[in-house]
Amino acid sequence: MSNDTRNVQAYRASLLHFHADPLLAENAHAWHEDGLLVVENDRVLAAGDYDKLAPTLPPGTGIVDYRGQIIMPGFIDTHLHFPQTDMIGSPAPDLLPWLENYTFPTERQFKDPVHARTVAEFFLDELLRNGTTTALVYCTVHKESVDAFFEASAARNLRMAGGKVLMDRNCPDFLQDTADLRDSEDLIRRWHNNGRAQYAITPRFAPTSTPAQLGAAGELARAFPTTYIQTHVSESRDECAWVKSLYPDRRSYLQVYEHYGLMRPRAMFGHCIWLDDVDFALLADTGAAISHCPTSNLFLGSGLFDVAKADSVHARVSLGTDVGAGTSFSMLQTMNEAYKVARLKGSYLPALRMFYLATLGAARSMQLEGTIGNFAAGTEADFIVLDPKATPLLARRTANGDSLEETLFALALLGDDRAIRATYAAGKRVHERAPS
Repeated sequence: MSNDTRNVQAYRASLLHFHADPLLAENAHAWHEDGLLVVENDRVLAAGDYDKLAPTLPPGTGIVDYRGQIIMPGFIDTHLHFPQTDMIGSPAPDLLPWLENYTFPTERQFKDPVHARTVAEFFLDELLRNGTTTALVYCTVHKESVDAFFEASAARNLRMAGGKVLMDRNCPDFLQDTADLRDSEDLIRRWHNNGRAQYAITPRFAPTSTPAQLGAAGELARAFPTTYIQTHVSESRDECAWVKSLYPDRRSYLQVYEHYGLMRPRAMFGHCIWLDDVDFALLADTGAAISHCPTSNLFLGSGLFDVAKADSVHARVSLGTDVGAGTSFSMLQTMNEAYKVARLKGSYLPALRMFYLATLGAARSMQLEGTIGNFAAGTEADFIVLDPKATPLLARRTANGDSLEETLFALALLGDDRAIRATYAAGKRVHERAPS
């Protein structure tokens, strides 16, 4: 077979990826100071030391030289809202008035497919500029918003998951739908596993769904067991009190979702701040996952997520930017705030653990290990090139570091979109930072 047919490409840099959770295993990561990532068509062929792999390359294979940079799997963002792109950084004293004053009026516009596609294009480009190659995304109640999102994603050949928001009460009339989920079923049939797209059944949160709608969502989830489920839970105290008034027979906010069949592997719950020990155990036992959204939680004053408590029961944890309540598309900035939240809760997140949570940990939370999240042979070739010298301050700090942990910690605490030198999806470069 000719090299042209095989389409092999190699990338030389320092390589970092994970095969285990650093919390649970020593040597959970692979680090190759002078490494080579070999890609065949859209998948990883090999990753390892340059000296060992370079002689095995087919004759004539091009090598892209990124020495001095770090290549790692693309970031995975497990909770954000593409329609809220244009309202990021909007002021509000709490979650519920923020929804009323900004979110709902903004989302009204997504009935217009042209507007929806315009925002989707910008949103995806912004993710790629920040090194995020996969995300679990909320659209709006409008089918048009879902089609626009997946059409823009398919044009870039990205592995993305998303879905139509479900709301049939406690929301403006212009965003209210019903417990008839035929639109969602149609969208599942159109988009789920179509190329790299995957569908997420998406009740916004328990207060905006009637029992009938949550029950219908559970039935849909059983009918399509490989879809995702995504929603919010226990984000703010006022929200928790509201749920208790609406569902007084349920033991907890989280148990509302369990009652309606919405807790299983491939279910992702955003925030999870005001959970008790029984709730955390329920998440672990059902295989559902947590998306920790620190920039959003700090911005809205919702509370501090307890990562140590989640870890104590081996619940699956990942990181979400939660744009637009979250204040940055950058997973590096999200790590920055996650570290500080952990410190305020009396625990500590090493840099290696934070990068795990944004890559393989998120892939595991989404049941996608073996597909994305590390450089195991055969995984999809979604990867980023990190520049430890992207800013003068980063360059000065990393020049004085004497370990991988220090370099990664500096990137997490001091880095942002400028630290993303390039982003690749399915083996193709989809973003390159403009020279400064």
